[in-house]
Amino acid sequence: MKKLLAIAIFIVLCYETYSVFIKTTHFDGEKASFEYQQQGWEVLADSLVAKKIILDKPSFLLLVKLFQVDQKAKPGKYLVKHATSLLNIIRMLRNNQQATVKFILNRVRTRAELAKLVSNTFSMDSLECITYFNSNDSLAAFDTDTTQLLTLFIPNTYEMYWSTPLPKLLKKMKEEQKRFWSLNDRLLKASQKGLSTNEIYTLASIVDEETNYDSDKLLIASVYQNRLHKKMPLQACPTIKYAMQDFTLTRIYEKYLLNPSPYNTYKHAGLPPGPIGTPSPKTIDIVLNAPTTNYIYFVAKADFSGYHHFSSTFEEHNKFAKEYQHKLDEYQKNKENK
Repeated sequence: MKKLLAIAIFIVLCYETYSVFIKTTHFDGEKASFEYQQQGWEVLADSLVAKKIILDKPSFLLLVKLFQVDQKAKPGKYLVKHATSLLNIIRMLRNNQQATVKFILNRVRTRAELAKLVSNTFSMDSLECITYFNSNDSLAAFDTDTTQLLTLFIPNTYEMYWSTPLPKLLKKMKEEQKRFWSLNDRLLKASQKGLSTNEIYTLASIVDEETNYDSDKLLIASVYQNRLHKKMPLQACPTIKYAMQDFTLTRIYEKYLLNPSPYNTYKHAGLPPGPIGTPSPKTIDIVLNAPTTNYIYFVAKADFSGYHHFSSTFEEHNKFAKEYQHKLDEYQKNKENK
């Protein structure tokens, strides 16, 4: 009997040693994650067992107390690799070795879109985000306001903790914004054009919506800068879409031009109050490096290639515009007859 008891104790000790020091995870796949939100160690242990991240609950709870994890762990998301020992999971919690997430920022057009992206990436809900982004009091700490908020966000991929709070996210974005403008003589180029960095960003957000072709972006940026210098209305169609809050519009009708929004650059001279989206860094540089031209007008080519005709006189522009209008009407008619 004593021999059997000794064998049983030995087996238990081996099991515990294996679990604690060698391997505890037994989930499928290479990685698994869990969230610690100060929900209580019993609840967390049950969750870890259910996810097959730990083998048994008592050992986990014992080590939590032994290593005073409850005094050290912080809320967040944790990533566990396959074949991780229980001891290493305990150390991960105790040392706050949280999983990072990739905040992939491409084009967003509104504060609501930005709030949705942020809430889908980090541990916060979209209502919390949009409330923060709509508060000038909250944004004042980052030298911005609701109209200029997007200028803080330079499209890129940023690696941050999943539990990153909004103030820390905006602080990071502010630092990245400063770093971006400090490189490649961007501040000097903006100054030489007589525009602030926010104005360059806003202009780039319009240019980015006009075409996907970099060669045309350079000339479109030149056209808009010429109009600004001549104090002409920009008459930029993308700003009408923004004013209408309808980004699916494929054709701008005259009735849309009556929209009283300050973003309607047909009614209001100069740049709109703020950006109409987050332009790519490449487009920002295109605006900064736009060539000097005499072009005042541009219109899409009638072959629907996506490229544009550029003109310095209204007469020449009007000829190209009529060609495009005729082809567009023809296309619309054929589409309706199908």
